[in-house]
Amino acid sequence: MREADVPVLIIGGGPVGLALAVDLGWRGIAARVVEQEDGTIDHPRANAENARTMEFFRRWGVADAVRTSGTPQDFTQAVVYATNLCGYEIARIDRPGHGGSGGTAISPERPQRCNQLWLDPILRERASGFPSIDLRYRTRFESFTQDAHGVDAVVRDLATGVQERVRAQYLIACCGGRSPVRAALGIELQGSPAIEYNLNIFVRIDDLWAHTSVAEAAMYFMVAPEGIWRTLIDIDGRGLWRLGLRGKAYYDDPESVDAAAMLREVIGADVPFEEFWRRGWVARDLIADRYGSGRVFLAGDAAHQNTPSGGFGMNTGIGDAADLGWKLAAAVAGWGGPELLATYEIERRPVALRNVRQATENFVGDRKRQIDPAIASATPDGDRARAELRAKLVASQSRQFLTDGTALGYRYDGSPICIPDGSQTLPDTIVEYHPNALPGARAPHAVLTDGRSILDLFGRSFVLLTFGADPVDADRIGAAFRTAGVPLVVHALADPAIAALYERSLVLVRPDGHVAWRGDAAPADATALADTVRGARASHVERAG
Repeated sequence: MREADVPVLIIGGGPVGLALAVDLGWRGIAARVVEQEDGTIDHPRANAENARTMEFFRRWGVADAVRTSGTPQDFTQAVVYATNLCGYEIARIDRPGHGGSGGTAISPERPQRCNQLWLDPILRERASGFPSIDLRYRTRFESFTQDAHGVDAVVRDLATGVQERVRAQYLIACCGGRSPVRAALGIELQGSPAIEYNLNIFVRIDDLWAHTSVAEAAMYFMVAPEGIWRTLIDIDGRGLWRLGLRGKAYYDDPESVDAAAMLREVIGADVPFEEFWRRGWVARDLIADRYGSGRVFLAGDAAHQNTPSGGFGMNTGIGDAADLGWKLAAAVAGWGGPELLATYEIERRPVALRNVRQATENFVGDRKRQIDPAIASATPDGDRARAELRAKLVASQSRQFLTDGTALGYRYDGSPICIPDGSQTLPDTIVEYHPNALPGARAPHAVLTDGRSILDLFGRSFVLLTFGADPVDADRIGAAFRTAGVPLVVHALADPAIAALYERSLVLVRPDGHVAWRGDAAPADATALADTVRGARASHVERAG
């Protein structure tokens, strides 16, 4: 058995494991990724990147690649409910802030549609470009033990059969819903393991809209008297589509499904197509009761699983990686305090609970919706049924497809490394994002005088923003951070509009871009501030200013 040492061992080479590797590599931290498959994505999976995920990709230098590899920038991002594509369009939800290039008023990045077929290779190439990152495909994780100082894992090269013992300071399980690491830790999943059974059929249809009367869209939901019964979802904007069928009979016996007949019902006409894959899947509502134990942590589907309604799954996992990455880097570098990594669960599990709950509400709401039997009839009753359903769908389904509040508005309220300042807490919203610099919140986007986003200042270190023509003296804070060995960069900003957005003369932003503290004067005990935000003391410093 060979032996190796590495600071961080990541089990699983999907988008979350690769994102964590990219974040660590970007910070100069050595890590090994172990993935039992060869890295090939054999069918389309996660399809949507929200604005926050795109901000992380911007930080890591892959946002442009994601934009150009996903659906074309001029491809529609609209959502349509219809009887079929040659029938009645019932409701349309436009998403003008999705896709395309350039920023918006609330973010330097727009949500994109880049399927894992293309996203995983982008992240893999970026990770492999860092000399500190070691990607090991066709290598299976087998077991681990841990002690107070590290983790001993056994992995096996599947090509040679050779086992290797890897000694790591930390082990991160990004190995999916059936995580053997989670099982070994005895961590339970809470929730529903099977809300519904489904079948996806992936097909290519060239020039679909030449055969239809319903307007172009990225996602079609088919409405019939029995319910919202089928979906047709764009994968690449170039002719690859996912036909979704709900029902356990389809899941249990996928090969018995007549794809041509199903497409005929969905489209309303016979259209030439080429079939590629069939894949069953189960809608779940699950979250781990703990996010780790000792020096072992769970991320992505190993920690939480939700329905695809709203596109929260992979995005929540990428958020896990961004939160965990800087904390692991701090621990490995030595300036992270003994309580820092414990805040990973404190911060991220409530976000997952929120997102899983929202996804389930979206999913179940569609499935339980009662449909008037006249919905597809060319009669006054049909006109009335469609108008009534249109109003209901637009009112309720915006929260599934317009989710800037969910993507950008989550906060780490109650985190022991975010210091409250007594401000009134804002309500948690789904559709609309309300920019704010409350401690625990994502530092809001603003355009600097040089054209960059203020978010481009954040990432590698703590950042202290000082506002005003005559900035508040921050030397005491800088000295405390230097003494603690915590990287800190100070930026003086004179723009009054940005100062009004951030609301305080001094704002301390963490390496992940969340506000750690703010005040109108440096705290009397700046050492306590530095120690609190790096996880070296359990209590908050006093409110300053």
